[in-house]
Amino acid sequence: MIAVLQRVSRAKVEVLGETVAAIGRGLLVLVAVEREDSERQAERMAERLLRYRVFPDFQGKMNLNVVDVGGELLIVPQFTLAADTDKGTRPSFTPAADPTTGERLFDFLVQAVRCRYPKLATGRFGAEMQVSLTNDGPVTFILQARAGRQRTPTLAE
Repeated sequence: MIAVLQRVSRAKVEVLGETVAAIGRGLLVLVAVEREDSERQAERMAERLLRYRVFPDFQGKMNLNVVDVGGELLIVPQFTLAADTDKGTRPSFTPAADPTTGERLFDFLVQAVRCRYPKLATGRFGAEMQVSLTNDGPVTFILQARAGRQRTPTLAE
């Protein structure tokens, strides 16, 4: 599972000219599900999204997470993140999960986040969306939770 996480002062998603989701300060997260992903990767990604420290503390250091600052999350499905771009001039989507699996695991991720933190909005799986944002910083990170590369969290986590 791949996520592009952006710290934003605001973001919204429109479908057919209608705003379907909008947030203020928080995180816009674009998510792709890959072929080998399972609920395990979705759970790991949910934890990372909520705990990743990208907001400044009183000294200006990135020591606070979205929960610490009371921010919001906007999670948007974007299968193109899983594209293989190593060869040629046209992306291959072979690494991406099939649409049924992708939607199921995207929904699982959303529920995994929502049960831990309620300030959550989402884009629409499979829809043609227009995403608008004001990146705060700019601050952007790529997070991955890959099958076969899992580790066991320590007690300190």
